Amino acid sequence: MILRLIITAGLVLLISHFMTGVTVDGITNSLIVAVVLGLLNVFVKPLLKLFSFPITVLTLGLFLLVINAIIIMLCDYLVDGFHVNSFFTAFLFSIILSISQSLVFKLTEDKK
Repeated sequence: MILRLIITAGLVLLISHFMTGVTVDGITNSLIVAVVLGLLNVFVKPLLKLFSFPITVLTLGLFLLVINAIIIMLCDYLVDGFHVNSFFTAFLFSIILSISQSLVFKLTEDKK
């Protein structure tokens, strides 16, 4: 779990370096962003999914991308050293972060 947080923090820092509209004020803030994103994904995201279930079904699951962007915007609101310019930027950031996390976690998973 700690390794996943460190990987997520590194990815947040890397993506913010290359993506305009997203800023992170250093490694410490990227670790805080990773922790806050983890907590929001555990506590807030299930509630958002529950309340938006009808629209998620109507959009064939694509509304989950909007929920991910909302989580990024909430993280922007909660963490001082993390800033996202717009909802569209948060939307793109969440897609890039999700894809890169999937790839890195797949490469680093323990094969049993």
